[in-house]
Amino acid sequence: MAEDSPLSRRGAIGALSAASALAVAGWPDTAAASSARDALITVMGTSDLHGYCLNWDYFRDAEYADSAGDHIGIAKASSLIEQIRAERGRGNTLLFDSGDTIQGSSLVTYYNTVEPFTETGQIHPMARAMNAVGYDAVALGNHEFNYGVDHLAAWIEQMDAPVLGANAVHHGTDDPAYRPYVLKRMHVQTTNKPGRQPLTVGVLGLTNPGSILWDKRHVEGKLEFRDLVESAAHWVPVMRARGADVVIVSAHSGDSGTSSYGDGLPVENASAMVAEQVPGIDAILFGHAHRDVPERFVTNRVTGERVLMSMPSYWGRRLSVMDLALRRERGRWRVVSKSAVALNANTVEEDPRIVAAVEDQHATAVSYVNQVIATSVEELSAAEACWRDTAIVDYIQHVQIETVRAALEGTPEGDLPVISIAAPFSRSAVFPAGDVSIRDMAGLYIYDNTLLASELTGAQVRDYLEHSARYFARVAPDAAVDPEAITNAGGTPDYNFDQIAGLEYEIDISRPEGERITSLTLDGREVADDRRFVMAVNNYRQSGGGNFPHIVDAPVVYNRQAEVRQALIDYATASGTIDPAGFHTVNWRLVREGEPVFE
Repeated sequence: MAEDSPLSRRGAIGALSAASALAVAGWPDTAAASSARDALITVMGTSDLHGYCLNWDYFRDAEYADSAGDHIGIAKASSLIEQIRAERGRGNTLLFDSGDTIQGSSLVTYYNTVEPFTETGQIHPMARAMNAVGYDAVALGNHEFNYGVDHLAAWIEQMDAPVLGANAVHHGTDDPAYRPYVLKRMHVQTTNKPGRQPLTVGVLGLTNPGSILWDKRHVEGKLEFRDLVESAAHWVPVMRARGADVVIVSAHSGDSGTSSYGDGLPVENASAMVAEQVPGIDAILFGHAHRDVPERFVTNRVTGERVLMSMPSYWGRRLSVMDLALRRERGRWRVVSKSAVALNANTVEEDPRIVAAVEDQHATAVSYVNQVIATSVEELSAAEACWRDTAIVDYIQHVQIETVRAALEGTPEGDLPVISIAAPFSRSAVFPAGDVSIRDMAGLYIYDNTLLASELTGAQVRDYLEHSARYFARVAPDAAVDPEAITNAGGTPDYNFDQIAGLEYEIDISRPEGERITSLTLDGREVADDRRFVMAVNNYRQSGGGNFPHIVDAPVVYNRQAEVRQALIDYATASGTIDPAGFHTVNWRLVREGEPVFE
């Protein structure tokens, strides 16, 4: 479909400072290249910041550290940004973001839900940080809709930069619900004449169509999300007609051409399709997939021009830096060459301006997540939760079942068996023996999901489990088994491996997909196809996330908009003790021809 350039700079750049990276990449251009251009602009970009302002791991209560040696946070990215501005000249640079900004870290969770900024009048920490950095435009990500359109509107109001989402329209209309694009008027330093010359850069913001499913409860009847290609094809000519010399797209959409929700909606990861099919685009900053793509080229099949693309990983680990060389021809600017690198946040110190901007809110969040809420009688770990029934995931299941069962008492569904789904969101989650804090609970349940319950039949539950079992690679009965190697088959993320509590079942990983649930029982008896169950699920799954069968259309029998994480916190606080003897049952296992894979 598209033409890729080799990511030749990727390894070389990773551990270098901004200045060193630009030198290795051949920037500034050679003298020959410089003579071919009249101006050079630099477009920087971040994506998927997810509320990380500082290089801090709220779940570990320590500076962030991972096996790759990465650092995170806007404060780190800001130091890189300031270096580039100093080297290039602030007037020759622009800074964009491609979305998923206000949801994620414990810092923003606190100001979104515990002490909502919409009620206190405080400035949201991501508005504080991004305003201090000085963004030129920010695109909407799907997670911006997690708290409702009014919450999002309040954050947009606090932002200095325009927040863009051209393909989000008011329900039942073609009218954009958010600003589609912005034209940035620059005066750039030129090489062929003294002084600066005017240049207009247009940036178009595109968001993810999946929000109509993932945040159905917030956007249904209010917003619609149009196809990214069609939206770009409409707006790019408008931007050009209104004076854009250069067109950049900031898209919260991966580049694979795939979707996680089937064929019922526009393509989820469509950035490369936009580059290939829509003429008039010079470069695309993209996100959503949380990958490191410093530089990719896609040839537009209408014009033959090569479109530059860059994705800067996530949480502020990288800064995309795209250089566009321009020449003035017949009174118009034209991009004559382009290239990109990704700079690594671990090469700089945090920008003290950004640290100061959020330090009080950071301290409040740290204090909150370190509150002790219960005592665990033993250590419970999620390290093996992706291939073994573990007590820590069963704690989620237990709380969800008890919450739904209590709510349904006295209703027509009150006599039905209640089962529950949960997935291993984080393999590093652990309840220590002894004090369990809010951050321990937040480390187990990292998403801001709400709890629902739907009615399904035995046959539908079996189909659901077969879909979940695709998470495992097929392994012959006599082959060696490496737990790490059998999971995530086909790129399936851990959060799409749903486990069910309340039934007993076996997953035979020696069998082909669709034939793996070889036993499904309740109290020792095989589950009949027409047996009715109430299944506790989260809103992401119930609205279609992961494309699981039956759950979207199943009758909803419970929905009080209760956050799952808060339910876990409240349950632990009320009971005071976490004892697996009261809730952990090994009700599922991996087998091969009936023999357990793991004892």
